[in-house]
Amino acid sequence: MISRNIIVIIAILSFLAGSGCNGRPGKGMTSMQSSPDTGKAVIAFTQNEHDFGKVTEGEKVACIFTFRNTGTASLFITSAITSCGCTVPEYDTKPIPPDASGQLEVVFDTSGREGIQTKTITVRSNAANPVVLLQIKAEVLTKSNN
Repeated sequence: MISRNIIVIIAILSFLAGSGCNGRPGKGMTSMQSSPDTGKAVIAFTQNEHDFGKVTEGEKVACIFTFRNTGTASLFITSAITSCGCTVPEYDTKPIPPDASGQLEVVFDTSGREGIQTKTITVRSNAANPVVLLQIKAEVLTKSNN
């Protein structure tokens, strides 16, 4: 004997399978295939992490994260937000065409910091992968520990 719960589950799955990808019966893949492909940007960083190693408290250290648009549409970086005010990102706001490269520079001010520091940069864009996390690390030594 089939339990009532199994019958309900089968009915729900049958309904979902018949409703198509966009939730409208009868449309499914056909409507997706007929829409024109306008392309999509894809942001690919050569590295997502940079380790400054040991630095002295009070130094401002910088690194450059390089990326390439491996997609088929222009790439626009809309924001780069850091986890701390001691870290400042700079990037070009011009569109990056397909197969072109760009850079994002990160400056870390070690003033008032001590010990192992890890900071995150959240990069948002119009890419197929719209959010990318970058990370910087450093061991900040006080001037007396040098």
